[in-house]
Amino acid sequence: MARNILVSTTQRGAYPTIEDALRAVDAEAVITVAPGEYPATLTIHGGKITIRAADGPGTVVLDNRSTEHALLRTDGTTLVLTDLTLRSAGPVVVLEESTLTMDRCELEGGLGAGLAALDGSRVEVQRSRFIGGTNALVFDDSGGNVVNTEVRDAADDGIIVRVGGNPEIRNSTVRGCGHRGIYVYQSGRPTIEGCEVSQTTDTGISVVGSAPTIRNCSIRDTQGPGIAISAGSQGSVEGCTTANTGEPAIDVAEGAATRIIAGQQGPGHAAGVREEPSEQDSGRVESLLGELDEMVGLAGVKEEVRSVIDEIQVNEWRRAAGLGTGAVSYHLIFAGAPGTGKTSVARIYGKLLAALGVLRRGRFREVSRRDMVGQYIGHTAEKTAALISEALGGVLFIDEAYTLSRAAGAGGNDFGQEAIDMLVKMMEDHRHELVVVVAGYTKEMSEFLDANPGLASRFNKTIEFENYDSPELVLIMRRMAATDDYTLGEDVEAALHEWFAKIDRGPNFGNAREARKLFEAMRKAQSQRLRGLGRMPTVDELRTLVVADVPAL
Repeated sequence: MARNILVSTTQRGAYPTIEDALRAVDAEAVITVAPGEYPATLTIHGGKITIRAADGPGTVVLDNRSTEHALLRTDGTTLVLTDLTLRSAGPVVVLEESTLTMDRCELEGGLGAGLAALDGSRVEVQRSRFIGGTNALVFDDSGGNVVNTEVRDAADDGIIVRVGGNPEIRNSTVRGCGHRGIYVYQSGRPTIEGCEVSQTTDTGISVVGSAPTIRNCSIRDTQGPGIAISAGSQGSVEGCTTANTGEPAIDVAEGAATRIIAGQQGPGHAAGVREEPSEQDSGRVESLLGELDEMVGLAGVKEEVRSVIDEIQVNEWRRAAGLGTGAVSYHLIFAGAPGTGKTSVARIYGKLLAALGVLRRGRFREVSRRDMVGQYIGHTAEKTAALISEALGGVLFIDEAYTLSRAAGAGGNDFGQEAIDMLVKMMEDHRHELVVVVAGYTKEMSEFLDANPGLASRFNKTIEFENYDSPELVLIMRRMAATDDYTLGEDVEAALHEWFAKIDRGPNFGNAREARKLFEAMRKAQSQRLRGLGRMPTVDELRTLVVADVPAL
């Protein structure tokens, strides 16, 4: 029979902490927690444990934000959580071979997952909220049900289903994620039904090599496609709607066997599927080249990109005339200091290749070492392959790519070399479907090319990004100010020239990032100055940055 235990910091006879209560029970207990905030870092091995708030939702907070350890970790446990708020600087709840029932709880995560169900765990989550965290929910070889639950503001992917995980996620919302809303890979088989996914910086729902059932979902306001299905995937998408997403709204790669039963797409989206390679769009090419020309400085970079585009266009004309064409590699190395526009140029380059018919879409996928490198042997190859599969038909941009080779040479349990080897393999396997741009410091990128014998042959063109000079940085500042509805007052530009002329331009010089930092410092100084006026500032005063706002070196 379950023992009933009270936790309270004020009531006599009660246990002061949940840890104390857990130490007092063997296998089965119901722990009722009085209102209050309790520091907690809990580990439960086995048993059947219920932890519930005595007075309902919002009255009990379990907090371990002083450490990055998981707030609650279980192993072989049957656990029930009811009416609790759990806050952690690291993972919140980690289940291993456990069963969890959660009702009316709120989880606020930090570095890690709000709820990670691992190694055959099963969950029943309803009427709960997940806020922040690297991810909200992660299912790894695990399943269960998630119903009427909200996921908000995850730093990376909102919900991850992998290694054959098969949860049913119904009538829930996922919004404001820093990457994808829901990511299904490594043979995941979830059912996603009646859910709303919105405001993601990438794809709403992304499927790689998996077989989900996605039914009657609404996806909107995403920077990437509403739903993206990679080659080798199965499952079905039925009755889903999209609005204000990246194009195409539903993107199904060649080689996917996923059944698409169309719903309704928002304005500008055609119901359906994969984009085929397009004909050259000369007007679009010129528009994009004009966009490139509008960027501050970078004269040598613009000339190099134009030479690549010219060669592609002339080769197409020769092909149409029945003449021979030489092989062209579209992969590029962008070498130079940070803040010199490498990411922006890579985005335009991808769109140019799409407008020229080289790529079937101009989608841009930016990744770094943390996206590619896993934690155990084989994990990195899986992660890297999944990322590349998502990028097919577009540009994969790897920032600070040299960190893969540098870390690999340090020994230990680092798998950067595994990521490089998989990259080389898939660049060959998908040489007509993928363009890779790698970026980083000039010297370090030379070391990167030595990490695999096949790298140098695939990247035969390096474009150098020079540091911005002082006039260019001042122009960048002027554009930043105009974008945010500010103006530079009399003599401010002269003061900025002097400021940038004196700043240290060592190896850590951030170029446009330095301009952004300076602009933010000037806005802060203006705010302090205007607050000291003792009156409501005029509109001109609110808009104008003056010399006094420029910080001293």
